[in-house]
Parts: sequence; C-alpha cells; structure tokens
Amino acid sequence: MTRRSARTLSLFAALLLAVPLALLARADGEPVAIAPTADQATVSRMVYGALSDSRLAYRPRPADHALSEDIFRRYLEALDGNKQFFTAADIARFQPYEDRMADAVREGDPSSAYAMFAVYRERVAQRVAHARKLLGEDFDFTGDKRWEYDREDAAWAADTAGLDAIWRKSVMNDWLRLKLAGKEPAEIRKTLDKRYQQIARSVDELKSEDVFSLFLNAYTASVDPHTDYFNPRSAENFNQAMSLSLEGIGAQLQRQDDFIIIREIIPGGPAALDGTLKAGDRIVGVGQGRNGALEDVIGWRIDDVVAKIRGSKGTPVKLEYIPAEGGIDGEHRTVTLVRQRVELAEQAAKSKTYTIPAQDGMPARVIGVIELPTFYQDFEGRRRNGDDYTSATRDVARLLGEFKQKGVDGVVLDLRNNGGGSLDEAVQLTGLFIDQGPVVQQRESGGRVQVYSDRQAGVAWEGPLAVLVNRGSASASEIFAGAMQDYGRALIIGETTFGKGTVQNLLDLDRWPAANEGPRYGQVKLTIAQFFRADGGSTQHKGVVPDIAYPLSVDANEFGESTYDNALPWTRITGVPHARYGNFAPMLPQLQQMHATRIADDLEFQWWSEDVAHYRAEAAKKYLSLNEAERRAERERQEAQRKERQAIRKEKGLDLDPLAEETDDGLTANERDVVRDAAREKAAEKRPDPLQREAAAILADAIGLLEHDRPMSAQVLPKTASATRWAE
Repeated sequence: MTRRSARTLSLFAALLLAVPLALLARADGEPVAIAPTADQATVSRMVYGALSDSRLAYRPRPADHALSEDIFRRYLEALDGNKQFFTAADIARFQPYEDRMADAVREGDPSSAYAMFAVYRERVAQRVAHARKLLGEDFDFTGDKRWEYDREDAAWAADTAGLDAIWRKSVMNDWLRLKLAGKEPAEIRKTLDKRYQQIARSVDELKSEDVFSLFLNAYTASVDPHTDYFNPRSAENFNQAMSLSLEGIGAQLQRQDDFIIIREIIPGGPAALDGTLKAGDRIVGVGQGRNGALEDVIGWRIDDVVAKIRGSKGTPVKLEYIPAEGGIDGEHRTVTLVRQRVELAEQAAKSKTYTIPAQDGMPARVIGVIELPTFYQDFEGRRRNGDDYTSATRDVARLLGEFKQKGVDGVVLDLRNNGGGSLDEAVQLTGLFIDQGPVVQQRESGGRVQVYSDRQAGVAWEGPLAVLVNRGSASASEIFAGAMQDYGRALIIGETTFGKGTVQNLLDLDRWPAANEGPRYGQVKLTIAQFFRADGGSTQHKGVVPDIAYPLSVDANEFGESTYDNALPWTRITGVPHARYGNFAPMLPQLQQMHATRIADDLEFQWWSEDVAHYRAEAAKKYLSLNEAERRAERERQEAQRKERQAIRKEKGLDLDPLAEETDDGLTANERDVVRDAAREKAAEKRPDPLQREAAAILADAIGLLEHDRPMSAQVLPKTASATRWAE
C-alpha cells in the first residue's frame, strides 16, 4: 500500500473531522441513528454486479479473500488513516470482519462496516473528551518535543495511554499555533474547546448514507483508483460541477458554528439581481413557494440547507435571514427569490495577456494565456439543445477569437491542476488547433480499440501555441497535451503530468425509476477503458513529459497515478497515422538556455523555487517542533522574508503580492470571518504567477528563434500540405 493511495481515502474522513462546514448540527446534541437500509443493500449488489462484469468494467475483480483484505484496509484508512482514534485492541476486535468484506458488498450486507463505525464514533468522543480536558493544563514549550503529524506508517497505539500521548502533542501544536498568532490563553482555550467539540459533533451527526458511501467507496477504490460511488446528492453535485451550472439563488454558502452564512453572491444570479442578500448574512429559515411555512435551519448540515434552497428554475423560495451587521442576535428578515439557472463562471475558462519586452534584437511580444481549470460540459444541456450549452471548447474558441482581434503573437493554454473532465471536450479542444485527425485511442476491456478523431475542418488558432502543465494536470488534460505533443503543434512546458490513462463512465443506478419517484440509488463512476496517444503510447503512470521542464514542486512518489497500489501498468499499442506539424527537438537546447538565463534574474521565479525546496524539505520531516523558541524563530524568518520580498517588489516596480502581510492565524477555515476569508481567497488569485509568465516568455523565445533562424525554422516546422505553420 503506497502512501498516496492511503492518503486518498483517509482524506474523506479528514474532511469530515476537520471541515464541519458540511455537516449537520443537531439542536438536541444527540447522535443521528446509524443503520443500513434496504436501498443500500440494493445499491451494494448493483455496484458489485457492475464492477465484477467484464462487459462493463475494464478490470473486473471477483469477491475473493484478497478483495476482502483490500476493502477492510481501505475502510480503516478512511475512518482513521492517521491512527489517532483506534487502538491495537480495536483492530484485533475488527479482524473477524476482514474475510467478510467482499461478501458483504456482493450480498448487500454492510452491517460489519456499521459496527466498525459505531466503535469509531465512540473513540472519537473519547479522544475529544481527553483533548478538552487537556486544555485546563499549562504546557511546557521548551525542550525537544515534537508532533509527528504523519502517522500513516506508524503502528496502532497499544492502548488508550498511547493515544493520550499522541493527542497531547496534537493539542500542544494547536495551542502553540494560536499562541504564536498572538492569542491569549483564555481565547486559546475557548477556540480549541469549540473546535474539539465540533469534531465529535460532526461525527455524531453523520447519516446512514454517509457511512454507506464511505464503505462502498472503500470497495470501489479496491477495484480501481478512479472508480467511485455517488449517492443521489453527491451525483447531483458532480453533474452540476461538470456543467458549471445549477438551479438555485446564486449564493455560495458556508457553515460556521450553528449558522449557514453567505460567503459570496454569484454575479448574475437571482440573489445578485435582487440585491437584498449580501456576504456575511446568516440564513436561519427556508420556505418553499411565496407562502410556504418557514423551516428553521439553524444547526443543519450545509448540504441539507442547500437541498432546500435549490430547486426547479422559475420556482420561488423564501429565506429568513439575519443581516451580517446585526450579529447572531440581530433582527430576522425575509426575502423571496425566484430560482434560476446560475452559471458558475468562476470555474470557466479565463484569459489574460502578457507583454514580453524586446530583447537581443527581438521585438516585444504579446502572449495570450487561457486558464482552463477543467474540461467541463453540460451534458444534459447539450442533449436538450445542441446549439446552446456550456462547454470548455466553446469558451476557449471564443477567447481565441478575442485574441485574434487583439493581434496576440502566441497563446499559452494553462492546464495546471486541471484534473480532467469530459473526454469529448478533450477531443473537441484538440480540434481547435489541428486540421482534422486522430486525437486519442481507447481500448476497451475486450481489446477493441476505438479512435476518437477531430473531424471538423479548419482550426480556431493557427499561430504559436504552448501548453503549461504540472503534476495536477490529469486525464483529459493529458489527452490534449499528449495530442499537441504528438502532432508537434505546441511546446509542452512545466512538470510531468499526473499519469492517469484510464477512461471512466457514469452508470446511472436509477435508470428505471418508478413513477413520481426521484433518484434513490445514485450513480457509479467506473473505469471502462484505457486511452492511448495517437503515437500508441499511454500516459498511464508516465504522464506527459514536458519539452521544457520546471523544477519539480512534488515528487512522483508523493502524488500522481504511480502512487496508487492498484493502478494499471504502463503499456503501448500500435499508433495511428497523423500529421506532424512540427518537431521542436532542434530548438529545445536554445530554449532551455534562454530559459535558464532569464530565470536566473527572475526574482519571482527564484523565490518560487526557494519556497518549493523549503516546503519539500519541511514536509519530508513529517513532524513539527513543539519548542516555542524554534517555532517563533521560523515564523519570524518567514515574516521577514515576506516583507523583504515585498520591499524589493516595490523598489523594482514589480507586481505586489496582495497576501504579503498575511500570517498564520492558527485558525481553521470555518473559524475565520467568512467575508474576510472570501476576500483573501479572491486576493490570492491576483498573486504574481512567475511560472505562467515564464511560459509566455518561452513561447516568445520560440517565436523569435523561428522568425530569425530560417534553417532552424525549416527543421522545426517542415512544409507539408496539411501543417499549420507558426511562421512563414
């Protein structure tokens, strides 16, 4: 079991514990009853049937002892991946369940998972009680104590005394962070006491469907790292994320204590057009229709409140709220809004330009950049109306048209941290830059290979192109970047990509719902095929290797496909004929040299490199010192460094960092002022981006080389009847 695969599943449990924004708060404080349901038994059998069927799943897995062991291990990791709640005695108590996990899924009997969860909930309550008790003590922050926060590879604590020691250091670290942030002891006790209570409360209030999803996803992850089960609500959220739209009032909500607070009003939505609600207002009641009774939602989970507020386009919803300036005891007011389709523009493609100064006899260049966070498509909207639907390709095409009007010299497509999305969008986006041809090959479980091609004549952008990627660029991003590399159409810049070379499809478990019945069973996202580049190679494990490489921000053994213990291996199939628009190999040495020379004088790029190296060195230690003098010295070093860098920016006329004055306040996300935290998040988007700017400069270098060196241009961009040329 690799470190990354364990961390992936335990992340869900960590979110449940550390981010109570999304969890129910019961007014009476009693735990929600947890028990399997008949529908869950049906879902479990259906999901097993799909993932064990070679006609559906790319790599089906039978219900054997090995599968049981995997499910058991992953479920434990999801509950307590950092080994802070269970003892070795608990694990021994669970051991009889290990051989039954695969049968439990196949037979639709998750009772063993619920039994384990019941113990987990007890242990969380015990640990929280211990942590709160510790707050009455005085801590000694001298000596060489340290908090080892990564316990993935540690042994289970032998007994409660062992857990007490672990938690004592964890509490000390929380206390020290707040102390270094300038908080007084009384304030620290109050903050941490509330934080720890919320941990237990969050777990107490988990519902049956939460536990079932956790268990079933331990199974799906045992079959394939990219196979997932979505219950009806999470399926709806997934589909909305893919379509970049929803039907509601257009407000981003956040849970804080017992209240649901408006974090941001989405431009163009009903709330923005009405103008009554604003960021910071607390929603305390929801009613359906203009005359519907208001239902008190104080203490509810955020997803339950969202479900009440969302609804069909054109229907009214009445909200009871407390204005931000009134505090929690302020006057209650009401507003009625009519739900509409809301476009989530923040996740759509965006553009900007960089002017690269003239140098070495080369003129100044204007390089356009398109940031694409995901390969989104409104599948339902396309089905209903093929001429008007949300699409990454359509948005990028529009931005390319704007760049043409501005006369930019080249375009950088920024796919950093773009985890993929629609395969169809990856193919269509490729078609904006090539004049017909194969984009990607897909091999199904039976061995049949299907070629997906761009069949649309013409291109949207004929000019110079670069693609900026990093380790977070995955799946559809790798299909596009790989195609651009195979065709010689674009320079690939950045880091080696994630290495996900598999294709997933959504299987609707509610395909035949009963009359007047909403979704009951959800969806399963399952791996159905493996994709291969036009040249026959796979991105699986290996990813797309850039032509011009940046320093690594993360190692392949820490993040990426290669960290999954059950990922498919790399392989190759026969390539398919395709055009070759260019061969950048002859110019790469010069581009590398120009890049190295420039970044040696690029302060932002050098600072980024220093920060990455420092972060990786600190992360490799996997512990934090509990010595106050050491931690304070490190904090002061960081603050001095930020101030020094900002002063240099001012002196040299560089773009200022809007977060240069920010320091660690010791708080978690839901403990901060919601409005200020949202503003800080917006400000972060305006921070200097030396990697993006350098990609634009590299592309400008390439344009200059090809314009001024005709022999090299003939090597890099050979004349062919079908080739799009960078320079004539």
